[in-house]
Amino acid sequence: MQTFNSPLEAFLYWEEHTPDRVFLNQPINGKVITYTFFQAGEESRKIASSLKALSLPEQSHIALLSKNCAHWIIADLAIMMCGYVSIPIYPTLNAEAINQILIHSESKAIIIGKLDDYKSQKKGIQNIPKISIGLYGVEDGELWEDILLKEKRLEQVHIKKPNDLHTIIYTSGTTGMPKGVMHSVSNFMKSANTGIDIFKIPNHCKCFSYLPLAHVAERIVTGTCGVVVGAEFYFPESLETFASDLENCQPYLFFAVPRIWSKFQEKILSSVPQKKLTFLLKIPIVNSIIKNKLKKKLGLKQAQVILSGAAPLSESIIHWYKTLGITILQAYGMTEDCIISHSNLHEANKIGTVGKAIKGVRIKFSSIGEICIKNDCLMSGYYKLPEVTASVFDHEGYFKTGDIGEYDHDGFLTITGRVKDQFKTDKGKYISPAPIELALSKNTDIEQICIVGTGIPQPIALITLSELGRKKNKADLSAGLIETVHQLNPSLEKHEKIEKIIIMKEDWNVDNGLTTPTLKVKRNAIEKIHQEFYKSWFEDSDKVIFE
Repeated sequence: MQTFNSPLEAFLYWEEHTPDRVFLNQPINGKVITYTFFQAGEESRKIASSLKALSLPEQSHIALLSKNCAHWIIADLAIMMCGYVSIPIYPTLNAEAINQILIHSESKAIIIGKLDDYKSQKKGIQNIPKISIGLYGVEDGELWEDILLKEKRLEQVHIKKPNDLHTIIYTSGTTGMPKGVMHSVSNFMKSANTGIDIFKIPNHCKCFSYLPLAHVAERIVTGTCGVVVGAEFYFPESLETFASDLENCQPYLFFAVPRIWSKFQEKILSSVPQKKLTFLLKIPIVNSIIKNKLKKKLGLKQAQVILSGAAPLSESIIHWYKTLGITILQAYGMTEDCIISHSNLHEANKIGTVGKAIKGVRIKFSSIGEICIKNDCLMSGYYKLPEVTASVFDHEGYFKTGDIGEYDHDGFLTITGRVKDQFKTDKGKYISPAPIELALSKNTDIEQICIVGTGIPQPIALITLSELGRKKNKADLSAGLIETVHQLNPSLEKHEKIEKIIIMKEDWNVDNGLTTPTLKVKRNAIEKIHQEFYKSWFEDSDKVIFE
C-alpha cells in the first residue's frame, strides 16, 4: 500500500497518477456534478490562492461551515494547501453557537457551503472574510465561482510536517460549551492508516459521506481514509433523496449512528411487517431474494464493512439486521483519541460489545471503572484550555474517557455508562442509565430514551416515539410499552426498576437543543426542562403518561 505523511500528500499523489478518475460526485437539483482529481485540484488551488491573498499569518485558523458536499472536501484541501488549520463547524448550529466557536478558535476567515438555513446563521459570522458557494444559494462575501474565474492557481502548495497542527475539532457537546480538540497531521494519518489496515479498505473504493464532516469519526473514516485510498465520494442531496442517493452509491464501507439503524429498520417494517418478513425469510429461495433486494434498497449490497458508533446500539437491532444478512460491527472511539480505541472486526465480533482494543491501544481502568486510554494519536490538548487538558490526563499520560466499562474474559469491551450520567434516586443509590436505555430501545415504538430519577424513589423513562409508535392508538402503544418494562425489570436491581414511562410531546432534536449534531441525547438539557415534573409524574396512577 502506498504510504503518505499527510492527507494533502495523498491527494497530490492521486491527482498526479489518476487525474481523470472521478473523485467527487455532487448531486444538485436531481443532477450530478462530477469532479475528477485534476478538477478538484484546480479548484482547491484557486481557493487556496484567494486565501493566501488575505495575507494571513502562518498556521492561521480557517473555519468551514457546510453540510457534506464536494466543496467541503475541496475547501479542506485548499486550507491544507495554504498550511492553515481547519476549524470545521457543524452545519446545524445556530448563530450564537457559530459565533462562540469563531471567536474561541480565533478563525481568520470562513468558507460557507451547503446549508439549510444560512439566513438564520448569518448573524453569527462577524468581521472576518467570507467565501461562499453560489451553487448552494449562499452569496455572502466573495463568491467561490468568482474566485475560480479570476484567481490563478497556487503553484507552491504547503506540505505540513507530521507534528504540525492539522485541525481543531469542536466536540458536539452533550454538556456545556464545546471544547476545541487539537490534532496534528500525524494523528490523522495514524488513525486513517489504522482504519484502512484493520478494515482492509481498497484503493478507489466508493464512499458515501453524510454524517457531519465536522465530527471526528466521519472526518477520518470517510474523509481522510477516502482521500488516502483515492476513493470516489458520493453525497446525499437532501433528506428526501438520501435513500436513493445511498442506493445509487452502494459504498464499500458504511458508517452510521444508532438512530440511523433504527430509521432504516422502521422504513423496512413499514413496508414489510415483521410477521410477514419472518415468514418470507424462512422460505429457502425467497430468503436470499428478499435479503438481496433489501440490501440493495438500503445501499448495502456491496458494503464489506458496516460500522456503528457514537453511541451504543442495542443487541436486538444488531441481531435483527443479521437476519437480513447485514453484519454491523460496533466500534468505540472519541474525538480526543482520534477514534483509535476499540472495534469489532469480522474475524472477532461479539454482539453487545464494542470489540477488542485496536493494535497499539493501551487501556487501564480507574478505581471507579472509568476507561483510560493511551494510543499514538491522542490529542495534544483542548485549545486555550490548559487546565481542562491537564484534568483529563492522569499522571501516566492516559486519557480519562469519562466512560465506564469492563472487559469480558475474551478481551471484548462493554461500555456500561458515563461517569457524569450516573444519578441518585432519593433512596441514595446510584444508577447508570445507559444499559437500561439500551435494553428499552429494543421496543421499535421508541425513538429516543432518557432514564431519569433525581429526587424520586425509582427511575422513570422519558421517551419520544418512532414513526411506528406514532401510528398506534394510545391503548396498544401503552400495552406494548408496559410489556417491555415488565420483561426488563426482573433483570434489574431493585433500585433500578423502571416505574413509569413518560411520552414526550415533542421530539428531541438539534433545533430545540436536546440532541447533539450526532444525534446523542443531551441529558442535562432534557433534565433542566423536565425535572420539576418528576414528582408529579411518579405519583400519577398511570404507568404510561402522555405529556
